Amino acid sequence: MGDQPVFTLNIDQNKYLPTDGREVHAILTIGSTGGVTTQAVDAEAAEVIIVDTSGSMSGSKIREARQAAVTAVQTLRDGVYFAVIAGTDKARVVFPGGTPSLVKATPATKAEAVRAIGQLLAHGGTAMGEWLKLAGHLLNSRPSAIRHALLMTDGQNNERAEVFGSVLAAWSGKFVCDCLGVGDDWVPAELRKVAEAMLGTFDFVRNQGDLPEFFRRLTQTSMSKTVAELSLRVWVPQTATLKFVKQVSPTLLDLTGKRTDVNPLTGDYPTGSWGAEEREYHLCVEVPPGQMGNEIRAGWVKLVRPDTQEVVASGNVLAQWTDDLAQSTRINRKVAHYTGQAELHELIQDGLSARAMGDVDTATARLAKARQIATESGREDTARLLEKVVEVDPATGTARLRRNVDKADEIELDTGSVRTSRLRKEGS
Repeated sequence: MGDQPVFTLNIDQNKYLPTDGREVHAILTIGSTGGVTTQAVDAEAAEVIIVDTSGSMSGSKIREARQAAVTAVQTLRDGVYFAVIAGTDKARVVFPGGTPSLVKATPATKAEAVRAIGQLLAHGGTAMGEWLKLAGHLLNSRPSAIRHALLMTDGQNNERAEVFGSVLAAWSGKFVCDCLGVGDDWVPAELRKVAEAMLGTFDFVRNQGDLPEFFRRLTQTSMSKTVAELSLRVWVPQTATLKFVKQVSPTLLDLTGKRTDVNPLTGDYPTGSWGAEEREYHLCVEVPPGQMGNEIRAGWVKLVRPDTQEVVASGNVLAQWTDDLAQSTRINRKVAHYTGQAELHELIQDGLSARAMGDVDTATARLAKARQIATESGREDTARLLEKVVEVDPATGTARLRRNVDKADEIELDTGSVRTSRLRKEGS
């Protein structure tokens, strides 16, 4: 094997609490460097490409989808185990033929896969749970590999919500799945559920001609992963409560409900697979009020390889009570920034659902506030999209919802709200 990647963990926080202060916030910045070139080539990887071939994919859509799947196959490096699934109301392995399984990528097997993809036709319904289940069974055959699926759909899931939910619960954490929605007839909330359960991303392909480029980029990212799984292990003292653990950059992902108990005071939170990258997490711990001047460890964070239990990085979250107001009221810049980004996401989600329910007042208030935060925190892309949904009269400052909003603009705003901006350096 090549060099092992090196992980770093930095903690940003203001440890000072007022005398009755109870909430401790910290941003963990986790970076992975080194060992990348040789390591990625050596790392065992397994990839399943899932293409929606339901009836709504007819015409130019299925042609672009075939081209995208071909691009993904060509991006696979030799030696990676892979399969291609066609998704309708059933899931079918279109490559390799014969018994459903994964095969090693070689120039010959890739050429064969490309031929099989060329035969894909659009018909039938959409059952995403079935697609994910089959992908899971295939990926399970390589338990030590970096396991990844890429799912593309243009439609709405036909499964009952509880059926879909139980599949997501059963396979959550078993592999990472990145999703793409094409056109404007799919439901962002459905792909968001997949991305949250499978620790992946979901994105909107506004122009279907860009689909191959999205497939290439996601496959390349998956090929660059060098560590199959890391857990964020968090200990808090007996009298404390861990309120939440969230990934806040590059996208928002709430990990709080994904805890696995290690012991009564310690839990593991999955973070998925890693390449050379940096991510940030927001931790909130509630502690009972302490003595003036008293410093405690409010949390102990370790980055752990679940298979070997090796700790690759660790750090402390501290709390100290003070009657110095200047110290206790200072909010750490990173904490403030990501709290704002999470609020922006929530405002957009609330505003869009209020708009869908016909609650104009709530929708207007939420989306206008979101527009203000987006502008102030440097989210120009989001501010631009919000402008297409809500307009503000510059003279009076009153906001109102625009009447005719392009469905694609709304979907782009919805899907894009999980992405966050990094904190700008001071003075820039």
